[in-house]
Amino acid sequence: MDVLIHAFVGLHIIGIAALLGGFMTQMKAMGKGEARMVPAMLHGALTMLVTGVALVGLNQADGNTVNTVKIGVKLALLIVILGLVYVKRDDEKVPAAAFGTVGALTTANVFVAVLWA
Repeated sequence: MDVLIHAFVGLHIIGIAALLGGFMTQMKAMGKGEARMVPAMLHGALTMLVTGVALVGLNQADGNTVNTVKIGVKLALLIVILGLVYVKRDDEKVPAAAFGTVGALTTANVFVAVLWA
């Protein structure tokens, strides 16, 4: 079970990398007001959602305790991220505030995962 859990953690990290990497590639365009939500951002957010839900289930099935408050905070952040990316995915130009919010919430989600013991 540990190998499966670690595999899903790896996939979860790949999702975070896709979301944050997509954001980073558009930062220069954000300064010009020409940023857009790239497909990698949507796919990364969806990957994070699916693997995160799987990780909660796998950890509970393995008898590990799950911090439901932490998971709830991470899920709330991810739902806002996913909503913004999904709604703005077809826009040629995304307002800098909306685009920056996605980056800030993604970064916050990483720090919640790492720093919340």
